[in-house]
Amino acid sequence: MKKRTLGNSGLEVSALGLGCMGLSFGLGVPVERKDGIALLRGAVERGVTFFDTAEAYGPGDNEDLLGEALQPFRDELVIATKFGFKGGKVADGLDSRPENIRVVAEASLKRLRTDVIDLFYQHRVDPNVPIEDVAGTVRDLIAEGKVKHFGLSEAGAASIRKAHAVQPVAALQSEYSLWWREPEADILPTLEELGIGFVPFSPLGKGFLTGAITTETEFDPSDFRNTVPRFAAEARQANAKLVEAVTAIATAKGATPAQIALAWLLAQKPWIAPIPGTTKLHRLDENLGALDVELTEADLAEIGAALSAIRVVGDRYNAANQARINR
Repeated sequence: MKKRTLGNSGLEVSALGLGCMGLSFGLGVPVERKDGIALLRGAVERGVTFFDTAEAYGPGDNEDLLGEALQPFRDELVIATKFGFKGGKVADGLDSRPENIRVVAEASLKRLRTDVIDLFYQHRVDPNVPIEDVAGTVRDLIAEGKVKHFGLSEAGAASIRKAHAVQPVAALQSEYSLWWREPEADILPTLEELGIGFVPFSPLGKGFLTGAITTETEFDPSDFRNTVPRFAAEARQANAKLVEAVTAIATAKGATPAQIALAWLLAQKPWIAPIPGTTKLHRLDENLGALDVELTEADLAEIGAALSAIRVVGDRYNAANQARINR
């Protein structure tokens, strides 16, 4: 397994991690526990060392699943989790008060069956709590040996700088993919300047870039993609042009669209470690195959030209979730 280091933090992870949310939360009916354990242990067997979860995925269910599945390999792995919602429930709003951060840390340690959290992210910036107070609380948890590294999720450049001045930020997690390139404007330059790693979530466009989702695809009623404007039927039809372009490039390279999407991300910066999620071992194998796809400068130029000719239709979140994005 190829490894990458997240910025200047010294935190080494597998070049591709595993986003674990969909095993328990957000993408329809949770997987059977035994199947989730089998997938997680299968990822370890394949060399994945970087696993991403959060208190809000359940709430707590996903952390508990990882705790059981990964405990036998704990010392070999980097487990990232997140704090920042009231009671771990997204619908109840944000809560990054120092006292809540500490409560979440203790609960996450128990669910993950570990004595230290490798990477502790603020899930969303809380406008009611100074980011300096958040960073200071995590700094204290690091001093106490309960956390190793501090991270932010979906934070804007100004918040990143303020937090980093109090406690060095090891990694920023935000959406980034062939169909969401907003981080290229301000986020990536800021991270490069400060020596912060980048962990793109939804690197496959919440599944859309695989080509497996069409206008006829029907999601489970509990799947959050039902609320995402970019997944409305008319948006899917318009955005199919992007998938067609990626598929054509993939065919020429003897790869799959998912592998091209991931290889493109890996080619952007050496301190980027995407975390595609899946519930199926064969998809995990497909994703890991992206590590063997070499994109030349000509390939990247071709992909860039194809992207520039296509306008992506639809917002990436509904209004309520978009309001929580700190830019």
